[in-house]
Amino acid sequence: MTTVLCLGATVLDTILRVDVIPAAPAKVLATDCVQIGSGMATSAACAVARLGGRAELWGRVGDDAAGRDVLADVAKAGVDIAHIRRIPDGRTPIATILVDGRGQRLVVPFYDPNLNSSPAWLPLARVASAEAVMVDPRWPAGAAVLLDTARAAGIPAVLDADVAPLDVLSGLLPRASHAIFSEPALCQWTGHADLDLGLRAAAERVPALVGVTAGERGFFWIEDERIRHQAAPAVVVVDTLAAGDVFHGAFALALGEGCNVAEAGRFATVAASLKCRTFGGRLGCPNRSEVSAFLGGANIV
Repeated sequence: MTTVLCLGATVLDTILRVDVIPAAPAKVLATDCVQIGSGMATSAACAVARLGGRAELWGRVGDDAAGRDVLADVAKAGVDIAHIRRIPDGRTPIATILVDGRGQRLVVPFYDPNLNSSPAWLPLARVASAEAVMVDPRWPAGAAVLLDTARAAGIPAVLDADVAPLDVLSGLLPRASHAIFSEPALCQWTGHADLDLGLRAAAERVPALVGVTAGERGFFWIEDERIRHQAAPAVVVVDTLAAGDVFHGAFALALGEGCNVAEAGRFATVAASLKCRTFGGRLGCPNRSEVSAFLGGANIV
């Protein structure tokens, strides 16, 4: 099995389904609710496991009930949690998410600023036995060390370049071999609202392979100074939450299996799109056979 090390956010999510996300203060009754272990790197790790890889999750939780719930849930998804550190007196990150009738979401997370950020305990020797790593920007110190180690080992080092403080992204982007932005983060970091201009500006400043996920428009990246595009398949959207996380996990897994960027992008775009058919964030991630069947029969141009 291909091993992917995922480092970053480990969060207890409460996901509520509502008809409409209110624009003004109001009381809204939810029609469905799930509580799961989630967060960007955590959902990516669960996607790796669901898609047939071996996922290790590296991160931090508080030594509290929320942390125990998160770890039990993520372990149930098939992820190796042996390298999650429980921080005494720390609070496990939590998030409340509203998902509306169009599948769009409002995410309100809380990250405890007192959660010990030192990466000194990370088992970096394990990188030698992995085929890829994937990090998010929620634990910058840990992400920097793992990206550096992976690059030195010559394996894919994928950064989920989502919205974060500009100095955090600027510190992590040069360390990645593959920097895949969200569209809002690309706009924020480059100052360009236009996707093509933003991609080209990022590519001029970052030595990594640069790409961006753009929702229903699919995946764009720059290769050989050309902007390439992988369209997303049309699906009935129920919940977009964690689609980007599934993309990054699937993308890192495919790179670790030896795929080129176009092949990895196609695999990841299909996995992320199929995820959107199901309510519950990362719970909607398809399995390997579902993605393989779709790739064998779909006309994606």
